Amino acid sequence: MERRPGVPRLLREINDRAALELLLSTGPMTRGQIGDLTGLSKVTASQTLARLEERGLVEVVGAQAGGRGPNAALYSVIPSSAYVAGLEVGPEQVSAAVADIHGRTVAEVTFAPNGHDDLVPVLHGAIMKACRSAKVGVGRLRGVVIGTPGVVDPRTGDVRYAFDLPGWHDGSHEALAGELKREVTIENDVNLAAVAERADGAAEGLDDFVLLWASRGLGLAVMLGGKLHRGRSGSAGEIGYLAVPGAPLPEEIRTSPGRLPALAGGLQSLVSAEAVAELAAGYGFAAAGARECVEVALAAGDRGEPLLDELAHRLALGVAAVCVILDPGLVVLGGEVGHAGGRALTARVEEAVARICPVRPQVTTSTLEGNPVLRGAVLAALQQAREEIFAS
Repeated sequence: MERRPGVPRLLREINDRAALELLLSTGPMTRGQIGDLTGLSKVTASQTLARLEERGLVEVVGAQAGGRGPNAALYSVIPSSAYVAGLEVGPEQVSAAVADIHGRTVAEVTFAPNGHDDLVPVLHGAIMKACRSAKVGVGRLRGVVIGTPGVVDPRTGDVRYAFDLPGWHDGSHEALAGELKREVTIENDVNLAAVAERADGAAEGLDDFVLLWASRGLGLAVMLGGKLHRGRSGSAGEIGYLAVPGAPLPEEIRTSPGRLPALAGGLQSLVSAEAVAELAAGYGFAAAGARECVEVALAAGDRGEPLLDELAHRLALGVAAVCVILDPGLVVLGGEVGHAGGRALTARVEEAVARICPVRPQVTTSTLEGNPVLRGAVLAALQQAREEIFAS
């Protein structure tokens, strides 16, 4: 008879993971409930919980009254069993959050880059400051994810084309990991916003959608089959470079080290914050930023409708190009422009896309509050931490 000594251990690992995933997704449960939902027998469920208690991962947090007999113990994953850090990097501010294994934020701090020509010490300082605020040693972090504008090279993890963040250099990823003495993930900021949108926002639970982010600049995140599509070079979603009617072609694209020129031409030149402000001025509205331009147009009633129509047409050029290739079904409009425009803008984009495209997607506004990039970074770090725990 063939002997397979690895099978019992493998089964224990599978059972432990199933119980942990259930407790993390559902909350406190009794042994019987865990057994019913995982298919484990009472004995196996008890053994599984005993192992997880011994590893310091679960604990009894109360009791559930039942019928006859004693109350059943309620088990929950211990919040302090793992911590993660998520960061958002911008030209004016770095935000860092530390969360426990349940995803609850225990500390959040902001840090000013102050024009620093190297982001590594800035980010290291932000993480250390957040950990001190949370009273969590940096060595207890099981996942660190950083969201930033630009293209992340999948081979090196370094950032390219972050025009207003010259502090990113070749080797920054490796240097930061060395400073923290653990693996660090750098991810495009719009991709992380899409992770948050799928978890808690307008695309909650959907496997296929795109997020069009219009704020200072323009970006796109593509979610296919429940996974981010980054492309071979990490450049999927760089929709600002899209050639569109009425805009010059983007040229002089350089990849050499040093400060890069701002993107000129392409869709970016029609819907960047500067372009929206210029468009608004042409219709007689004066406002400082893209959000304010949309807000004053909405407040102006009938007088503001031509401005909204033109802005929707420009956005629709990008949406239509994406939809005839991917047909995602749902397009979420986020960033300052999306939040300010609301349904008045998304309805116009939907109609404009239908006029120039055989695919008519649903276009909706992001429903996330707060900082979606930071929330997405925390969620991505949580996924890493949980995988590490499941595999340990």
